[in-house]
Amino acid sequence: MSLRCKNARIGVRLFVAMMVATLGTWAAAHAQAPTTAQKSGAGQGTTTKKAPATAARSYDRALLKPSLLKDKAPEHYQVKFVTTRGEFTLAVTRAWAPLGADRFYTLVKHHFYDNASIFRVVPSFVAQFGISAYPPITAAWRGTDIKDDPVTQSNKKGYITFATSGPNTRTTQVFINLQDNARLDKMGFAPFGVVEGDGMKVVTMFYDQYGDDAGPDQPKIEKQGKPYLDKGWPKLDTIKSATLLTSAPAAASKSATATKRPQ
Repeated sequence: MSLRCKNARIGVRLFVAMMVATLGTWAAAHAQAPTTAQKSGAGQGTTTKKAPATAARSYDRALLKPSLLKDKAPEHYQVKFVTTRGEFTLAVTRAWAPLGADRFYTLVKHHFYDNASIFRVVPSFVAQFGISAYPPITAAWRGTDIKDDPVTQSNKKGYITFATSGPNTRTTQVFINLQDNARLDKMGFAPFGVVEGDGMKVVTMFYDQYGDDAGPDQPKIEKQGKPYLDKGWPKLDTIKSATLLTSAPAAASKSATATKRPQ
């Protein structure tokens, strides 16, 4: 065998060995790539994928069937309001206006007023609220009028009363008197409770600069809910929650004040 052939064979063997080594290295490198990519991909998915947004607190679905909600209120009870201006407590005396006290008790018990706006505040007159933040709830309570109670208490500052659109038309709207409004007594507005202690300091801070004539349209509040108010009247104050307390002093009403909105 010539030296040339021998060298050629050696060259071929070296070439083959080099190719095998190269392919082995390439295969080894690429065999790990999917694992690295999967880890990297998993890592990217963890850091970039957003968790679903937390759903807004839903309303009590029992409110959709008002005919089933007919609680009788205790003779005395308290309601704690937490608002965007602070907190205040109402003391309700059932004997003042039994039907109104029962209706208010039922609404508060099922958190009807939570997230609702104080949509009408007339300086030196009344602060009014009671249209649900949720249109389905408002629709359900339409036509659930209760009969009028006899007026046993005057509409003094701090007293709370149901709003009406005529005789026997009380549903869910109420107002707190921002001053003594005795003229409302003869119109059939029957107070059922009063703001306790220094609570009127909170009530009198409710935003009142939109004006009664330039304020929101009530039918639109009923149909569109709180988004309608937040868009057009963003400075209105909101009731974050209205909650029943366990007890209420019978004599609490003498030193407190309340407001209401007549229609």
